Amino acid sequence: MPCYNAAAHLPTSTGSVLAQTRQDWELLIVDDGSSDDSWPQLQRLASQDARIRVFRQANAGAAAARNRALVEARGEYTAFLDADDTWHREFLDAMVPALAAAPQAGLAYCGWQNLGLAGGRGEPFVPPDYETPDKTEALLGGCRWPIHGALVRTPLIREAGGFDVALSSCMDYDLWLRLGTRHPLVRVPRVLAYYHHHGGEQITRNRARIALNHWRAQRKFLAADPSLSITLGKRRLRELTTGELLHRGYTSYWKRDLPAARQIFRAVMKQGYGSPRDWLYMLPAWLPEAWHRRLIGLRDRTPANG
Repeated sequence: MPCYNAAAHLPTSTGSVLAQTRQDWELLIVDDGSSDDSWPQLQRLASQDARIRVFRQANAGAAAARNRALVEARGEYTAFLDADDTWHREFLDAMVPALAAAPQAGLAYCGWQNLGLAGGRGEPFVPPDYETPDKTEALLGGCRWPIHGALVRTPLIREAGGFDVALSSCMDYDLWLRLGTRHPLVRVPRVLAYYHHHGGEQITRNRARIALNHWRAQRKFLAADPSLSITLGKRRLRELTTGELLHRGYTSYWKRDLPAARQIFRAVMKQGYGSPRDWLYMLPAWLPEAWHRRLIGLRDRTPANG
């Protein structure tokens, strides 16, 4: 568990670990340079339960914090839980036997639910079985489970090199790509992980950062395995990578997150991707933002042609 200024959430997140029906676990928490009350809270937790071990480092990001904990981990299996999210009390009781029963598998994943979203969003979701002949294409197309919705054999994470500290987000997606395409997967068809949306600082709020890091993780994966250009074809790879980036740009655009859309659109245009109609939407991203907003206002006020 990486922890950065998460004092308000620690009782809930660590409480979901303490409440596990399976009790043979260790919880390693790395305080990543918090300036709030996180570190004193972590010290109290560690003093109350010997299974909780806490460490402190200067702020270096979630990937570095997770890697620090991996150095200390003693368990056969490893799972990751952010300091503001939770597990179902039977998470370990369901995930450990599932992975143990499949000796060739490297990773088990489960369903999850988003909590705290407005408008009735956040229905429980159980992902499909990705252990199919099309697994690589499916995993390349997007992050198929959240970071706290998986259990991995610890030696495999270390062999893969842990988390990429160059990525400020999507470091879990990068790891799942490297592990999930090399080792069989096990699906646990239960909702066992909960992502809590709140008003604090959350990585997922930055659409441009998420989109561009997702794209960088894809490109890094493809650079490490050039044979995929033959297996999937260059056109399909462009659709899965730059095409997905364009889709995320449009999502930001229609939500009127113009700074994110502009940043994403410029990255897409540099790749020479998109139809003429796409470029009509993207080209104004090179204008000053105030001019771009004025153009959008004019477009919004112009009646559509019948």
